[in-house]
Amino acid sequence: MNVAGMGIPPQQNPQQQQQPPQPLDNISKIKSLIGPLRESLSNTIKTAAQTLNQNSQVDIGSLKGVDVQIPRFDKCLEEFYSICDQVELHLKTSIKCLSQGESGTRYLHLPVAPTRSENLGIPDNTLTYPQFLSTVNAQIAFTKEIHDTLVAAAQNISPSD
Repeated sequence: MNVAGMGIPPQQNPQQQQQPPQPLDNISKIKSLIGPLRESLSNTIKTAAQTLNQNSQVDIGSLKGVDVQIPRFDKCLEEFYSICDQVELHLKTSIKCLSQGESGTRYLHLPVAPTRSENLGIPDNTLTYPQFLSTVNAQIAFTKEIHDTLVAAAQNISPSD
């Protein structure tokens, strides 16, 4: 029996309650924002209608002042835009990740092991993550060298006055 044998369960601290795990990928984050986005849109439209109705009543003279306090329209709209911005950010990040993945498979014909540490048992035709990073850094350095060479050649062809 709990709490001095009375059969009452003990109160849990809010810190002891486990939070649901946060989604790791951008698409899951977008899916988790759809519910709040719908609710925010609904609240925004409802608040706009209430504000319009209240202003109409004041304009025609049936209401002298604000009797019922309704939520502020600008706050509801700001919340809606905030969620839209989050969705847009996650969509842009997802598109960038897909683009990088496609570029990686196009220019690097070896699969990359998803683990950061070097494990034994990785097939011979697979790059480890550290090998992948060194390959990418070499490609970046080579691209910068080509860029600098092209800039220098362009300056030699048409020198500045």
